[in-house]
Amino acid sequence: MAVLTRDETEALIAEVLEVYPDKAKKDRTKHLAVNDHDVEQSKKCITSNRKSLPGVMTIRGCAYAGSKGVVWGPIKDMIHISHGPVGCGQYSRAGRRNYYVGTTGVDTFGTMNFTSDFQEKDIVFGGDKKLAKLIEEIETLFPLHKGISVQSECPIGLIGDDIEAVSKKASAAIDKPVVPVRCEGFRGVSQSLGHHIANDAIRDWVLDKRDGQEYESTPYDVAIIGDYNIGGDAWASRILLEEMGLRVVAQWSGDGTIAEMMNTPKVKLNLLHCYRSMNYISRHMEEKYGIPYMEYNFFGPTKIIESCRKIAAFFDDTIKEKTEAMIARYQPMMDEIIAKYRPRLEGKKVMLYVGGLRPRHVIGAYEDLGMEVIGTGYEFGHNDDYDRTIKEVGDATLLYDDVTGFELEEFVKRLKPDMVGSGIKEKYIFQKMGIPLRQMHSWDYSGPYHGYDGFAIFARDMDIALANPVWDNMVPPWKKAAVPDELQKVA
Repeated sequence: MAVLTRDETEALIAEVLEVYPDKAKKDRTKHLAVNDHDVEQSKKCITSNRKSLPGVMTIRGCAYAGSKGVVWGPIKDMIHISHGPVGCGQYSRAGRRNYYVGTTGVDTFGTMNFTSDFQEKDIVFGGDKKLAKLIEEIETLFPLHKGISVQSECPIGLIGDDIEAVSKKASAAIDKPVVPVRCEGFRGVSQSLGHHIANDAIRDWVLDKRDGQEYESTPYDVAIIGDYNIGGDAWASRILLEEMGLRVVAQWSGDGTIAEMMNTPKVKLNLLHCYRSMNYISRHMEEKYGIPYMEYNFFGPTKIIESCRKIAAFFDDTIKEKTEAMIARYQPMMDEIIAKYRPRLEGKKVMLYVGGLRPRHVIGAYEDLGMEVIGTGYEFGHNDDYDRTIKEVGDATLLYDDVTGFELEEFVKRLKPDMVGSGIKEKYIFQKMGIPLRQMHSWDYSGPYHGYDGFAIFARDMDIALANPVWDNMVPPWKKAAVPDELQKVA
């Protein structure tokens, strides 16, 4: 479908919203917008980080998911207790493919589920003693762990368990960090507050707790913050930074350790990948320790080059020269990939709806392949995310915040993209509609997508998704009237 004009996009939004009652329509109108490059601040055109509308389907997660699933869970040498009923821990276990190096159950614990398994009597009488007992058992059974975090679920906040007191006492007893995190799922409007709460726990319980060991500094020490190593992303990024001549002394939370977190205030520059989840702790380190932070984007060669040169400019000529040499070394590889895939993907339209940084970061990678993003939005973004997005997509592009299931389906039906890049929960809807889809939350079991190595996989995966012959036998609703009844039955 041709790209819509501003008037056509505004008309599309108005038409889709007609189904709602007046009050709901008024609320949802604030969350949908037509991109305008002349707008300096997105708050003038779109509302975000507000409570989802009761009665409609939202794709958001909760504060517990933000803390345990994103910030704390991937720290591999710690054990993360889901304090509360078993369900939250079980359903959040091993869901994000945060790859790590280590021996699971011995010195790494990222894919294991530890829970206090609350029952009715614990709700009535409290779970402090149970939590203390659980920490004792963990210390006995897994002595090589380097610390524990207590991720509180909804009942903990309601009954008032004193997880801070239990954690302090347990930490003294086992002589290891035990970090209480008040991330009950009911807090805030989405997982976004869980990120902030988790960052505050890092600030209060980790950063100033180094064990006194000397740290040998170099002028080129950096930390990767906010990369969760989904499908090996952080490893692909780390290769480039080290080829630039930098020393990556901390990487969190994917494949990270608590020792690396403690070392972070010693680096010269924090490199921030996922702004939404880790900007709080990056700002704190800038204010308290004087460590600047810099956002970067390693999706697709255009953004990789742009980010590497921006990072190198912070350092001396040695780093700048190595960076240019690295860019030149990988350029033939990138040219070859683009020459192979761009003719197959040129002109294809994409609609995105994902969490974190992806609704804006992956746009450049699609554009490197000649594809165009015609709609994008965040599950739990704030207005500073949309501020960054306005310049990344074309004028009059459709923007949708916390889009409801109904709205997203209607937008897809009417814009008719060649591909949808979405999160986990809604992918099957579009697959059943016969629309090529890549799950852009954890790369549909593929990856990495970061860095030069990742771009090769990204390009291949997009081509596979679009060229899959299965789509010839699945007809989207808007084409059904034009196909024979026999083929409609197959669809």
